[in-house]
Amino acid sequence: MSNTDSNSPGFDLERRRAEHTHVLVVGPYLTERAQAHVGEGASAGSALRSPQARLDEAAGLTCAIDLNVKGAIHAPLSQIRPATYLGKGKVEEVAEVVKAEECDLVMMDCALSPVQQRNLEKAFGAKVIDRTGLILEIFGRRARTREGSLQVELAHLDYQKSRLVRSWTHLERQRGGFGFLGGPGETQIETDRRLIQERMSRIERDLEAVKKTRGLHRRSRQDVPFPVVALVGYTNAGKSTLFNRLTRADVLAQDMLFATLDPTLRALRLPHGAKVMLSDTVGFISDLPTMLVSAFRATLEEVIEADVILHVRDISHEDTEAQSADVSAILNDLGIGAAEQRRIIEVWNKSDLLDPSQQERIINAARRPGPDARQHMVVSAVTGQGIDALLLAIEERLAEGRRLYSLRLEPSDGEGLAWIYENTEVMSRVSDHKGRQRLVVRVSPDRAERFTRRFPAASLSDKTS
Repeated sequence: MSNTDSNSPGFDLERRRAEHTHVLVVGPYLTERAQAHVGEGASAGSALRSPQARLDEAAGLTCAIDLNVKGAIHAPLSQIRPATYLGKGKVEEVAEVVKAEECDLVMMDCALSPVQQRNLEKAFGAKVIDRTGLILEIFGRRARTREGSLQVELAHLDYQKSRLVRSWTHLERQRGGFGFLGGPGETQIETDRRLIQERMSRIERDLEAVKKTRGLHRRSRQDVPFPVVALVGYTNAGKSTLFNRLTRADVLAQDMLFATLDPTLRALRLPHGAKVMLSDTVGFISDLPTMLVSAFRATLEEVIEADVILHVRDISHEDTEAQSADVSAILNDLGIGAAEQRRIIEVWNKSDLLDPSQQERIINAARRPGPDARQHMVVSAVTGQGIDALLLAIEERLAEGRRLYSLRLEPSDGEGLAWIYENTEVMSRVSDHKGRQRLVVRVSPDRAERFTRRFPAASLSDKTS
């Protein structure tokens, strides 16, 4: 695993090495009959995906770290073999393709046991990596913050630890009873496991310190409380492009799986002046390794605590329903279940990739509330279509329970006017011939007491907004 800065010479060397690594992608997927027999599905959205769509996604993951994909093979399975995952005939077929294409690496789109991985490497005469290992490599490339890097390393060490098997001679040698590395009779493999565990313990302590720092930052924001709006969605759904469109930021946004790995926060002004914090998060994906779900839970704290969650979907993707199911399953695991649906606005992104008839159909579908009454907004983060309506929808969602006040300000009260624009949402403002201002403002509950102390003559409207 690497965690090299994208501007460094080391990163360029790693990328050139990857570009010259020929990879064969293999999709060993259980048939529907086999899944029904064992009662097993790969993920919440797997039943909605075709094997070809899953294979295409696996190839996209492989390309995400610049590997040279020479081909992709679908390998339907009636059962999983304990020794090689694949059946004997399919192992031989893949081995022939590996030899013919001169592949250096085989990416198996599944989770392999250490024994299966080792046996396949012997059979193929090439290195084998499974889906978990590949995602760890991608995360290692993308992580930029200290927290992200630590979490990736922790997950990678956990993965490595399970792959320390007695398969190489140097791992079976016993160390002597002198020096600082190991006691009498301790084998190399035991030493490696111990060193890995010690490193994992240190990382966990470092992560606790990072989490405390994040907690302090969160509490400092709560002292000047701004609502948090979090972007979530399947990887490559366009979250970072939307984030940049909304905040005029310059977050890495590419047509690439897992382009964003670390959470990013920026301030955003809504149409009537309210200030919110917008959070961009790591993209979700089907069959995300359990160790990564656990390791990256801290990066999703902004989502768990967000006032509004924007579930960004690539509405042009053929598997948009399956991707949505996977995201919903992960949100449910985070405790954002059916009772929390009111916080979620579905953002149907990439409408610019649809033809006019498809756009019309999607816009009509968005106007109809879903079974959970979730709101849908059609946008294009690239062209800006629907962005103004989305901002209004966020504002309206946050405004639920807030009160409207009307007040008058004298022309000389510039300080009061500035305070109002900084601390409330100005719904309307009219000046009379003497320069006096009549305003209607919307005030959040946490600022209502400060507002009424500052403007005791303000009158409360008889309705909530």
